[in-house]
Amino acid sequence: MPIHNSSIIHSNSLIEENAIIGKNCKIGPFCYVSSDCVLEDNIELFSHVSIVGRTLIGKNTKVWPFASIGHYPQDLKYKGENNELIIGADNKIRESVSINPGTKGGGGTTKIGNNCLFMLGSHIGHDCQLGDGIILANNAALAGHVSLGDNVTIGGLSGVHQFVRIGEGAFIGALSMVAKDVIPFGMVYGERAKLMGLNLVGLRRSGTNNKQIKELKSVYDNIFFDQKTFNKKISNIGDINNPLVKKLINFLNAEKDRAILSPK
Repeated sequence: MPIHNSSIIHSNSLIEENAIIGKNCKIGPFCYVSSDCVLEDNIELFSHVSIVGRTLIGKNTKVWPFASIGHYPQDLKYKGENNELIIGADNKIRESVSINPGTKGGGGTTKIGNNCLFMLGSHIGHDCQLGDGIILANNAALAGHVSLGDNVTIGGLSGVHQFVRIGEGAFIGALSMVAKDVIPFGMVYGERAKLMGLNLVGLRRSGTNNKQIKELKSVYDNIFFDQKTFNKKISNIGDINNPLVKKLINFLNAEKDRAILSPK
């Protein structure tokens, strides 16, 4: 069994043959790790954690009790085909979190970046693609094929519809139901979510200067409150040397399955 001799495995846990456990890992009681799993260095499973399938978890990640990671996707079309789940480094996966691998229809892979926090009871569905620095608050849920950019925050008890994209730095308030794409740096609230403006607090906390924020706000106002057609408004923006604006325009021009969430 390829377990590094510096790791500590509780006698009441089951680590299947051929599972790979890196250096200085700590696996508490009543955990299960199946044969195709790879746990990189300095990972801690506190207790009662189940990790199965072709799952890779990056270094320094901590997983709290009753998390379910890598089990069959909740998709009736799934017929046992090969799939995988890739979780980056320095993540915190709290109690009763569930994370599903991919499906054939979504490319076969669910992928999560680094330095994320998934709070109690949150769910990441099959074929989701998540960036770095993401926070899912308690019982937030992502359906299949959802894409989250870096530093997205989703409030407690919120749901995100399948195939929705949420751009970098967006903030989704608690108790929101998001069924359309959310622009980068957008601020969203509501049972049937509406775009309420820009996440100015998040932008300032990230160190963005006021000039860039003002330019982004001006472009936002032109796109959502001018009377021209949507495509015409985007084409009229011109060449602005502002990385925030470029991210917004690239997001709006990208291929999409859902409409863009608007303030109306």
